[in-house]
Amino acid sequence: MYASLYVAADKGLFAKHGLDAEISSAGGIALPVPILLSARAQIGVTSPGMSVNAVREGGKVKNIAKIVGGVSMWGMARPDSKIKTVDDLRGKTIATLKFPSSTIQVPTFAMKTVGKFEPKEAGVTFLELPAGAQAAAVKDGRADIATAFEWDISIGAEQFGLVPVLSFADVLGPVCFTTAMATEDVIAKSPDLVQGFCNALAEGQKLMHQNHAVFTEVAEKYFPRVPPSVIANATKNFFDSKTAVPTNPVITQEEWDRAMQLEQGGGAIKGTLPFAQMVDNSFAEKATKQFGLS
Repeated sequence: MYASLYVAADKGLFAKHGLDAEISSAGGIALPVPILLSARAQIGVTSPGMSVNAVREGGKVKNIAKIVGGVSMWGMARPDSKIKTVDDLRGKTIATLKFPSSTIQVPTFAMKTVGKFEPKEAGVTFLELPAGAQAAAVKDGRADIATAFEWDISIGAEQFGLVPVLSFADVLGPVCFTTAMATEDVIAKSPDLVQGFCNALAEGQKLMHQNHAVFTEVAEKYFPRVPPSVIANATKNFFDSKTAVPTNPVITQEEWDRAMQLEQGGGAIKGTLPFAQMVDNSFAEKATKQFGLS
């Protein structure tokens, strides 16, 4: 899902634009922002709602680029499943990661806004499980459907015989599902660093859209334990969704507003903050003009 980062690293784009960059996993969506605020990293990549929570608590954080442009999440079920639409989730058990997780927030938001019903009142149960356990729960009947990202969707298909029955990207439309963010201090003191980061992203996103094999090649290198057949299937899923891998890193007002609706509807944030306050597009716009796709 964060292919823009890995392509920029692997193809030497960070170095090309003046950065000595290291990608480090924080271990969960709530963790990158505290790392930013403690100055242990200059750029954080996570759900934009985490930046809103930080600002509401006194942090000074801006979203500077779009990493994922749609809800690159699918619902997978057994081949004989009757689940085809959001409305079909009524009365079902959904296997997810543990809260807070987008695997809970996204289907909750979809049920409330697209299905027009409250999950709890409609008899929906979330079965919260450790990473990697969702497909098995559907296979053995403990859950009717699992909400997951790649590679889990393609692994579920290959190893458990499951099929994707819902594409949340198609259900919800364009949204800045994942963003890159930095503190106002880093933006003010190191604008060349921020610009270089956005330049590399824009160029990497352009490369992937011009040649999808770039995604496949880099994924195989950075995730050697994932079978090539799984990565090939995931490549198709990502680019079929049209929004998961952005064409450029600019965050639009529409994408921000929809992200805020999603985050609040899913329970990740208590209140939204406006686009003008939370987004600094100046670096992404310059990068797109020079190195990306409009």
